[in-house]
Amino acid sequence: MKIAAASLLALFGSASAFAPASYAKSTSALSMNADDIKKFGAAAAAAGFVAAGVVQPAAALTKSQIQELTYLQVKGTGLANRCAEVIGDDTITPKSGARLVDMCIEPKAFAVEEEIGKGGRTEKKFVNSKVMTRQTYTLEGIEGSLDTKGGSISFKEEEGIDYAACTVQLPGGERVPFLFTVKDLVAKGSGSVFKPGFQMGGEFNTPSYRTGLFLDPKGRGGTTGYDMAVALPGLQSGEEGDDELFKENNKVFDVTKGKIEMEVNKVNAEESEIGGVYVATQLSDTDMGSKIPKKILTKGIFYAKVQQ
Repeated sequence: MKIAAASLLALFGSASAFAPASYAKSTSALSMNADDIKKFGAAAAAAGFVAAGVVQPAAALTKSQIQELTYLQVKGTGLANRCAEVIGDDTITPKSGARLVDMCIEPKAFAVEEEIGKGGRTEKKFVNSKVMTRQTYTLEGIEGSLDTKGGSISFKEEEGIDYAACTVQLPGGERVPFLFTVKDLVAKGSGSVFKPGFQMGGEFNTPSYRTGLFLDPKGRGGTTGYDMAVALPGLQSGEEGDDELFKENNKVFDVTKGKIEMEVNKVNAEESEIGGVYVATQLSDTDMGSKIPKKILTKGIFYAKVQQ
């Protein structure tokens, strides 16, 4: 009976379980950056992004309910791209040597920083964008060590599926690729106990969207391929050499910094589970050094299990 009930929830559940209203409870904690939130707009931030930018998810299920489902019950429902729900308002005090395991980070909405012109002036604001990637962008199985020295919890990410290639589309049709990730995250907390209202955040590394083996349409790459556009020799000779195409010819594996802030709003001590919401900013793809990256703002939920 449990399996049948869980299956019905997965197939016919309402997306209202993750309505944007749930984010409004933690607006004070998720102040990613005062300037970023201001650019995005107070109204949109309070509403958890407008409906056009929100990914409509499958029904919310707890970890135990998901584990009861078979492959065929999950297939095609979108549950594989969902983080588990946590039920409870308990507290968990990590012991020495504890770890966060099975961490899941699911973005629910995306925005891209753009220059908006108005009255002859331009200003940077975050614009709602539509995710174009199929439901494969959630990070899963992340784990790392917890440190409780100094009376506050800190988390160091070590391994897991901690990156996912993703593309979003702006209202004008421009598509912006980026590598959604939390690689090498070091997040410092606001206390020594996981409880509703607990906050932690820090910086992480964002590797290049493409690797050195990637070849562009002209056969140029970072570690292989041509070192110039063979079909355009006239633009790469003379006194100025290949100045005009220098960045296109000389590929670079860029590693930039990102920042994330998380707030716990649910804790289940019996299952050692925590869940909550997050806000993160990072840079988009640079096309291996030839393009100026855009700033990406994502907002969503996370799940993790405390392994004592």
